[in-house]
Amino acid sequence: MAEQTIEENGQSPRKMPIFAGGFGAAEAEAEFMLRISVPEPDAALPTTDEETIRWLAEIRVGIEIASSPYALINAEGPLVPICDHGNNFGLVLGPQIPRDNWLDLNSIEAALDIAGEQVGAATAAAMLDGPLGAVRFLLQNMASRGIAPQSGWWISTGAVTGVHPVSLGQAGEARFAGLGSVHCVIAAVP
Repeated sequence: MAEQTIEENGQSPRKMPIFAGGFGAAEAEAEFMLRISVPEPDAALPTTDEETIRWLAEIRVGIEIASSPYALINAEGPLVPICDHGNNFGLVLGPQIPRDNWLDLNSIEAALDIAGEQVGAATAAAMLDGPLGAVRFLLQNMASRGIAPQSGWWISTGAVTGVHPVSLGQAGEARFAGLGSVHCVIAAVP
């Protein structure tokens, strides 16, 4: 779960705080955000995309913000970001994706702009098993540790357009072809 989850209001970009004195150049990632809905107690874990959809309440377009109070988080090896919740500091939730599009997530084109310039564009097809596969991996991983998933949890499924540095005051916009966009402005943690 993210430190903070905000819903973009569609009018003006929402402020997404980062740690100004920590990991200085935070990162913005255009992602699909999937919200868990456990089908029933002791439900069999999904093994296909169709079965995975039964475990979802909604899917939205979004932006994940990576920021940490520890400035060297990315310089000291992979265990450091893992210990810091994967360097996740928050999610900006955009428009919901209609259920008819859920099996087509891998073909939806996404683009990310930072400060008005496009910094990345791709589809989730290049990602290992795509967003629905990320859900299956997480559910399997949690089951192997004896952790029960909870309805209402958001899953940030991976940076479709890559990971891109952002600085204080910069605006970010993630656009998803035919589905809408989500915006935020990077601000300092109060």
